[in-house]
Amino acid sequence: MTQAAYEHAVNLIDSANSQDPNIEYAEGKGWPKELLYSQRMSNMLERYRSDSDCVIKLAIRGQHIQRWQSPRSAYPMDKQGYHRWRSDLYIFHADKVADVMLQAGFNAEEIERAKNAVAKVGIKSNSDTQLLEDVVGLVFMEHYMLNFAAKHADYTEQKWIDIIRKTWAKMSDDAHAFVLAGKISLPESLTPVILKAVQA
Repeated sequence: MTQAAYEHAVNLIDSANSQDPNIEYAEGKGWPKELLYSQRMSNMLERYRSDSDCVIKLAIRGQHIQRWQSPRSAYPMDKQGYHRWRSDLYIFHADKVADVMLQAGFNAEEIERAKNAVAKVGIKSNSDTQLLEDVVGLVFMEHYMLNFAAKHADYTEQKWIDIIRKTWAKMSDDAHAFVLAGKISLPESLTPVILKAVQA
């Protein structure tokens, strides 16, 4: 696929995410939440696996496309409701990314690859899905874990170790090595418990 088609798809994803009414502050300014997330995902992919092709680049940039249109509050506020929301989100985002790629002129095989990655098909067996999962984990650890901790000040150290290990288990050995080599910025206050969790 041409560079022009790729750039067109990126612009469509960014335009969609720019409509997010939820604002997050970073780098001294307010950002539409999912636009900021998508750019952080792309930046991490470039740092982690700069040789990635345009299909996985689009899957990773569009992984949360228009997430606010499918809010958690639309589902029952219990464990079953949470899991149904997450499962439905994978399909919601995969279909959105597919629509964007179709508009930009990608072929059916390329669109199917991106859909499978976004829909989390074959974690550990599909290399595209595993790469997306690696980047999700790296971005969470660098950018979102500290805020998550602030919302759950009641969590014990053991609870945190369990959460970190669940994230770690989804990531590949390459992603583990990337973290342990100091290639991402871990939140200073959480670094000791992160290292305790992953080095045990």
